[in-house]
Amino acid sequence: MSIVPPPPLVGRATELRTLIDAVTRPPAVVLVEGEAGIGKTRLVRAALDRLPSGDRAVLLGYCHQIREPFPYGPVFEALRDIRGRLPAAHRLNPVTGALRDHLPELAGALPPSPQPLDDPRAERHRVFRAIRALLAAVGPAVLVVEDLHWADDGTLDLLRFLAGQPPQGLAVVATCRRDGVAGPPLGRAYRHQPDTASVVVRLTPLDASGVASLAGALLERSDLSPGFVIRLHERTAGIPFVVEELVRSLPAALPGADDPDALDRAGVPLLLREAMAERMAGLSPAAAGAVRAAAVLRLPAGEQLITAVGGDPAAQDTAAQIKAGRGPAGPDPNGSGSAGLAEALRAGVLHEHPGGRYGFRHALAQQAVYDAIPGPERRSAHVRAMAALAATDAPPLVQLAFHARQAGDTDAWVRHGTAAAQQAAALGDTALAVEVVEGMLDDPDLPVRDRGPLVLMLSRFAATGLSHQRVVRLLRQVLRGDFLSRDVRGEVRLNLGVVLSNQAGDAAAGRPEIMAALAELTDRPTLAARGWASMAMPEWGAESLAEHAEWMARAEALVATADNPELSAAVLANRASFEMTTGSPGAFDVAARLPAGDPRTGVRREVARAYCNLHDSATTVGLYAAAERFAREGRRLAVETGAQYPAFLLDASAIRREWLTGRWDGLRDRAASLGESATETPLVAVDLWLVLGLLALATGEWEEAVRQFHRAGLDAPEARNVPVVTAAAGGLVDLHLARGATDEAAAEAEAAVARLRRKGVWVWGASLVPPAVAAFARAGRLETAAELVDEYAVGIAGRVAPAAPAALDAARGALAAAQPRHAEAAAFFARAREAYAALPQPYAAARAAEGEARSRLALGDGAAAAGFREAAESYGRLGATHDAARCRRVLRDIGVDVPLPRGGRRGAGALSQREREVARLVALGRTNREIADVLFLSTRTVETHVATVLRKLGVRSRTQIAPPA
Repeated sequence: MSIVPPPPLVGRATELRTLIDAVTRPPAVVLVEGEAGIGKTRLVRAALDRLPSGDRAVLLGYCHQIREPFPYGPVFEALRDIRGRLPAAHRLNPVTGALRDHLPELAGALPPSPQPLDDPRAERHRVFRAIRALLAAVGPAVLVVEDLHWADDGTLDLLRFLAGQPPQGLAVVATCRRDGVAGPPLGRAYRHQPDTASVVVRLTPLDASGVASLAGALLERSDLSPGFVIRLHERTAGIPFVVEELVRSLPAALPGADDPDALDRAGVPLLLREAMAERMAGLSPAAAGAVRAAAVLRLPAGEQLITAVGGDPAAQDTAAQIKAGRGPAGPDPNGSGSAGLAEALRAGVLHEHPGGRYGFRHALAQQAVYDAIPGPERRSAHVRAMAALAATDAPPLVQLAFHARQAGDTDAWVRHGTAAAQQAAALGDTALAVEVVEGMLDDPDLPVRDRGPLVLMLSRFAATGLSHQRVVRLLRQVLRGDFLSRDVRGEVRLNLGVVLSNQAGDAAAGRPEIMAALAELTDRPTLAARGWASMAMPEWGAESLAEHAEWMARAEALVATADNPELSAAVLANRASFEMTTGSPGAFDVAARLPAGDPRTGVRREVARAYCNLHDSATTVGLYAAAERFAREGRRLAVETGAQYPAFLLDASAIRREWLTGRWDGLRDRAASLGESATETPLVAVDLWLVLGLLALATGEWEEAVRQFHRAGLDAPEARNVPVVTAAAGGLVDLHLARGATDEAAAEAEAAVARLRRKGVWVWGASLVPPAVAAFARAGRLETAAELVDEYAVGIAGRVAPAAPAALDAARGALAAAQPRHAEAAAFFARAREAYAALPQPYAAARAAEGEARSRLALGDGAAAAGFREAAESYGRLGATHDAARCRRVLRDIGVDVPLPRGGRRGAGALSQREREVARLVALGRTNREIADVLFLSTRTVETHVATVLRKLGVRSRTQIAPPA
């Protein structure tokens, strides 16, 4: 069975050069965009055919309009045929062993499978890393993903991961239709990396000359009349596929075929459906039946399925025999259905796809044929499709639901659709589960009796999954109706509030929904208790601590009336977190009551959640040893009970603990890597964005720091996690002070302090109060600064929060230095330094040591130089290059020579420490003046360093400098 040769590529010379140029200079990410039929696939194939000869792998994957639960399927499809390009298994990265179950064809070529991870998100990230490692091992490669607009969320996440950190030899090419959809094809979470070529090739319809070239090539004529070309261009709008289909239907051999009236005389109307109808008319009944069957199936399918749906009695008998456990293994090669399929392929109406499947070359052709099938025949064909698909070993439930809907079998549609959603959720593809249920609820013909259960199912899927954007819209729409019972409405609204607050990270929208749900759940105390316990967590919302305490008491009162151990554990978990995050002296006593040894899985799952939250709370208040203990126990219980979401939250908050305790080596990469797997869940990522912002601040990357602080919650501070927002605000105040923007620093401090004061949990102010006091003092508002110090001291009195007293001493030091009372300031800073060192918080300790040294310098104390040297060394060990440079600048000013720390022995061409700092800032796009400001150097000195870096790296331009490893 053959495929007709493709038509020539015309009118795309510029686009073709752009695509080839990008693919031959990896790493690269190329998006080929355009409407259906515009020639995206043809352009990509032409580029691949014209690539320079060499050992470059071409990997092809396809996204499908109807898909079964198979996350990352297009990429795995592309990887199946690379066995011959892989090195020996012992030379592969061991992480690639995680792909054995996903790529059984390559199992023998891969390392052993690692131990499975109980957290699906951690497992997903390992799979992502394995795919990247496998692509790196393949060598220079082009990964082509067709029809990205049909990709599942998992595939999009994977492609964002690969595009964000591609192997050096990889070029990713994706074709996609926009179809009026807002936002970039890879999602708003995708961000172009500076060391990766990022190209968008947008294809537009051909102009009249392009249409003339294409039609002339198809008709093998070089003398087409201008009138014919103009009419053809008008009728086809310049869409290459429509031009091709229309021209192919013309009797090219007839005289006058290039006459403008030839189109009308041939009876071929404007639209593609009519062009397809013309071609269908030339097929035998058996071939036309095969084409119509392929149109009904929508997806490329095997020969037996096409012939069965086409109505071939032999194929239908075979399907029935197979379902009954007897009969031949394949269709009769002499059947009329097989002959018809062969004829349709020879005519070029159908095309062969990988894996022995057959279908249309383009969705436009499929839709044109499908729309031309009379309604009764369509319904009958869908019934046959249901029967044939049901006879397979693993019936594809999503497809069965689709065909049942089109056949008008409502009961079967609801049954298969519900089963498909449940199957997808069980396989971890929550996005598909949501998509299936959402599609059913969007259908106006769904009976009212089935809407309630499906809405409830959708809300539960959303509350436990990661996807939320599509669901929120639909749940809100459903809640505006009146077909749900009061208790179902309450549970749906409660789940909506949880999704908005957690997955969407929008507490300002989610908490009102939870409150409204509580009014509807008066007859369901169990759910109401969960709602009140959720509202009681003080980290969210603008309410005061007293209000949160009242809601916690309500939850506990409802628990007392219910014989529900799991609910009791859930509320106790929230109470323990409440006590720990507020620095309550009784927090550890409450935590000790958690039933960690309960035999019931549901109860221990709630305890796992509690320990993960306790880790976060203990980290916030400075109890790092306790936080580590909670983390170990929480992770152990999470593995035992399958508590996935809290365990992932633990990973994110552990990044913040590592920053606070000075474990900065590789921290930026760890935070960014974890953030890649949390692109759709801002709640998970806020700790990561905070840490990335603080790291950027410490190295003088101002714009990056501001961007990350806003992502951490300053974009909508009233709706985000309050402790994280407070810490981000403290970082932004510090940034404004470092840049000399005193008014901006004071304004940010005033807004942040007002939020903290309204909440009333002063122990969260450890990262905010010291820079806020400094900002107010520098702005000349010493009375405001003094009042804040006093208020903070009262607010943390009697609290178990070791970070707070250290911050109080630092704030008192900043105030005393501004008054000025330098001797007192030096004493306060010294106390703060010792307290921070004991926590430990080495970065904060270095900041306090620097403050102490400045006060001693103002006093004329000779020990100041040693203090600045100690602070510079501490900053340098952490990697806080901007802070270290600031201290070294002071030492230079007072006549003390402090050489930069040097690593081991270096070659003659290796960059020095200072040159590495300059190279990093050049790679970030900084000007010499900006670099001088960050590193406290003169512009002339920076110019000298830049020239040396260019010479040592052997490059001519600043744009060729990559960030040092």
